[in-house]
Amino acid sequence: MYINITDSKTANNKGSSRELVHYLEKENRIENKLEREHWFNHEGRTFEPFEVRHAIDGNVAKLGKADAKFFLINISPSQKELKHLEGKYGVLDIRKQLKCYAERLMDEYARNFKREGVNSAKDLLWFGKIENHRYYGFKDKQVINGEKKRGELKDGNQLHVQIIVSRKDVTNSIKLSPMNNSRGKNEHHSKKLGQFNRVAFKQFGEDMFDRTFDFHRQLRDRMAYANIQKNGSLEQRKQLDVLNEILEKHPQGTSYENSLVNEITNGEFSNFIDMISKPDYASIFELLLAPTFEPRSPDVSGKKKRRKIKKIQQTLNR
Repeated sequence: MYINITDSKTANNKGSSRELVHYLEKENRIENKLEREHWFNHEGRTFEPFEVRHAIDGNVAKLGKADAKFFLINISPSQKELKHLEGKYGVLDIRKQLKCYAERLMDEYARNFKREGVNSAKDLLWFGKIENHRYYGFKDKQVINGEKKRGELKDGNQLHVQIIVSRKDVTNSIKLSPMNNSRGKNEHHSKKLGQFNRVAFKQFGEDMFDRTFDFHRQLRDRMAYANIQKNGSLEQRKQLDVLNEILEKHPQGTSYENSLVNEITNGEFSNFIDMISKPDYASIFELLLAPTFEPRSPDVSGKKKRRKIKKIQQTLNR
């Protein structure tokens, strides 16, 4: 699941939303379909582009010329995720499910600010739109290698959601910027502008998709996995490597997976021993030793448990 927030996309967000709304209407113009794809939010499913533009451009009280007036949120399920939705709901119902998912994600967008009076999508001014296609850009590997041209349609199911959300809340009185990086470190600044943790927001979107649609995500496909491999400590990468080995050998251990990966990401464990010492997770690590040892009895001796820990540590140090 790719979720991204940007303050500038195709059109400058310091002025009118006209250019961005026009750009996101491109499929309705190009494809000339009998049934157009309308804009939606928590209040309705058939908003026209002029209604979106008028509402966003009119919700800018006390914003200066240099201030952002709106933001764009891109929600792009992967090919695996879209295939799962198609199998679960059928081709015709995927759009409905993605719209409901987007609405719930905007609930979290509101809560993430931790501002009084901003608790759900109803407290925001936002509009979403389903798009059917994606296009190759100059950064894509296929364009760089000369295999595709910029602007060509990408193959496969490319269904995704684009959301325009106002900088101001629905009452036009509270400023909300998802580009604020304070995350509560500066208390005065956070109270004034609202803190927003973009990493936590994206992680919530991935977890919510998995819970809502009963989607099992492989560890290597997780956002947390990529973040740890890129930015994590050596100890975190070791912990993740052992977890990955366990899950490859014993898929039945995945009931702990979400919680454990998130705790590794948050640096909850200073070392491997801390991780397996937590009562909730001790049993999953014993799965790594299942082919070697006899099945664990309800009463495992301390000596046997220490042998198991030593064996896992050897795996870590390989």
